[in-house]
Amino acid sequence: MTRTDGQMFPASWPDRIRALTSGELVPVTPRRAATVLLLRDTDAGGPAVHMLRRRASMAFAGGAYAYPGGGVDPRDERPVGWAGPSLEAWAAALGATEAVAQAVVCAAVRETFEESGVLLAGPDPETVVADITGADWEADRAALAGHQLSFADFLARRELVLRSDLLGPWARWITPEFEERRYDTWFFLATLPAGQRTRDVSGEADHTVWLPPAAAVAGYDRGELSMLPPTVTTLRDLLPYASAADALTATGDRDLTPVLARAALDEHGDVVLTWPGHDEFTRFIPGTAGPLPDRGQSRDQDQDRAQDQDRAQDQGRAQDAVRSEDPDRARDEGAGR
Repeated sequence: MTRTDGQMFPASWPDRIRALTSGELVPVTPRRAATVLLLRDTDAGGPAVHMLRRRASMAFAGGAYAYPGGGVDPRDERPVGWAGPSLEAWAAALGATEAVAQAVVCAAVRETFEESGVLLAGPDPETVVADITGADWEADRAALAGHQLSFADFLARRELVLRSDLLGPWARWITPEFEERRYDTWFFLATLPAGQRTRDVSGEADHTVWLPPAAAVAGYDRGELSMLPPTVTTLRDLLPYASAADALTATGDRDLTPVLARAALDEHGDVVLTWPGHDEFTRFIPGTAGPLPDRGQSRDQDQDRAQDQDRAQDQGRAQDAVRSEDPDRARDEGAGR
């Protein structure tokens, strides 16, 4: 896994991108997923976000900071007690069918419970369960995480309704077509319910923390916190808001057009990787094997650099030129959301 500042890039990307652009690679169909930015207000002012660091051994984004979330379970489409906006309203908001909308919202609530111990459900449309730290609750959480219990059966047995009104849609990102593991992920905001607290219960994480968005972004910018592009982008989008309630109010105006990375070959056979609307993540991958350098420069600067490299090659100094581009910013990380 290659890392530039706090951003993570699998070492397999260059070869897979070239295979995709040449037509040799057939993209994997992305799996639907949901993740939740759980917020709470701080004494210092402004919200903090609950984040977890994925274990380095995880096949997807090991070592990266992320939010509670995961893939949709087919059983998430089963009928559940429902409170809040109708499925028709959720389908319109998420740009999906009603069945998909329900599954995605259910996955968001289920995964938040599985990975943080927080449950966005209550005995009626006006209340939320409070203390859920007892052994019986933990047994249910573990059964859900182990796929031994469906979320619909869990809610029915507990006589609870899913509080979809506690969620607000925030973003939608689709894993690039050249990735081996792909997800079509909806991001949601939610406020930590009164009486509940997060717990370090996720088997996929080795560390959890509450961070103000500004502190998390600063850690990413310094290269101290590894994050994938959707994570740091959704954090930056929270920076203008003075409270969790303000951020939740803003979810009604969010653009949920999916963000999908694009890869193309330029005239030199080099790969240019872009995330439309997010120029900071643009990367330039040379036609020869090597690390992923930071492409913070403009396209004209990149062309100048390529010309300089050509001249260096003519002078027999190609290898020195490649090694001198940016050796300090390409660093190793643990096996790789």
